[in-house]
Amino acid sequence: MQELGDIEQQVQKKIKPNEIPKPLEFTILATHNCARASIMRLPHGEVKTPVYMPVGTKGAMKGVTYQEMDDLGCKLLLANTYHLAYKPGGDLLEKVGGLHKFVNWKHNILTDSGGFQMVSLSQLSEVTEEGVTFESPYDKTIMHLRPEDSIHTQNQIGADIIMALDDVVRTTTVGPRMQEASERTTRWLDRDIAAHKRKNDQNLFPIVQGGIDPKLREQSLNDLIQREANGYAIGGLAGGEDKIDFWKTVAQCTAKLPINKPRYLMGVGYPVDVVVCSCLGVDMFDCVFSTRTARFGTAFTDNGFLKLKNKEAANVFEPIQKGCQCQTCKSYTQSYLHYLIAREEVACHLISIHNLNYLIQLMLNLRQSIIDGNLIEFINGFLKKWYKTEGSIPQWIVEALEYAKIPVEQF
Repeated sequence: MQELGDIEQQVQKKIKPNEIPKPLEFTILATHNCARASIMRLPHGEVKTPVYMPVGTKGAMKGVTYQEMDDLGCKLLLANTYHLAYKPGGDLLEKVGGLHKFVNWKHNILTDSGGFQMVSLSQLSEVTEEGVTFESPYDKTIMHLRPEDSIHTQNQIGADIIMALDDVVRTTTVGPRMQEASERTTRWLDRDIAAHKRKNDQNLFPIVQGGIDPKLREQSLNDLIQREANGYAIGGLAGGEDKIDFWKTVAQCTAKLPINKPRYLMGVGYPVDVVVCSCLGVDMFDCVFSTRTARFGTAFTDNGFLKLKNKEAANVFEPIQKGCQCQTCKSYTQSYLHYLIAREEVACHLISIHNLNYLIQLMLNLRQSIIDGNLIEFINGFLKKWYKTEGSIPQWIVEALEYAKIPVEQF
């Protein structure tokens, strides 16, 4: 199997080193109905999509160094504006030349706007038309976060992709509050756009809202598409909604968003979800799940989740995943990792490296299958292994993939 398809090689030849006419160039190389394999060129280099983006909320990955992220082949990761605004602060980051220089990261960064904290820190926040007021969970100080403030801080951070501040509510919210949040997100977007001072080297992505209400989603899509952007995000999902509502909302958004722009599904990082949603036309994913679940001793494998805390792992003298090329699998057995868990912090570090590598490689392999024209075989092989112990593939997955024209072979 070639590292790059012929089309991708042709695209690379046309682009001179260090010559980026726009802060984002998106080139689709191959498709299978909704799914697409693409190149996204950003100010700090090329990103192959579909892509999983690891989350370093406070400007650092939990338990994993930037050098290790580079070794894993990560080309785009996340940081959070809300947390960075508190510490070390936007002024300091601007003074040292941005987050890239501060942490010595040579690849791309995407920053969330701080909107998600309206949900995760809802007991410490108050939302009005002007913006959101937070009480710091660290020292009880007050932060006023308006669209203008979020964009200014993101300009200071210097991320390659910055997110519009949106009004975020829980996915399962119904009634007037969901409509208010969706409509306010559009009004705030106009303020985000007006405040954005680095349009030549930073890409501002609007965020589609509307919960699982098709009418609200349609209105949000129409409103946001009217405002030109280099890419678009799908927000407000992965919050406890039914899986049928989840995939149908994703499909509604990808069907409407511009074909020639990247699509980012926020907060989704469960392996099955990223596979299915890639088939529905999503290009970018992020989630803390890979490292958070590692801290509880759970590893990703082709056959589902492996709970290394379980006593069965004590006598397994094999790596987490046979054939995996991450440093953890090349160096340590399940038995050793089982011994380390709850005794040494390094266990979280080692399992995190494996989980991050698993998702990064899963996306690269899925992408290559689109280029090679064997996506159907790849998806069915993945699902048969993942659901082998359950004995059947969930119906929502079958329906979502049928929509994407990928027939699913049940056991």
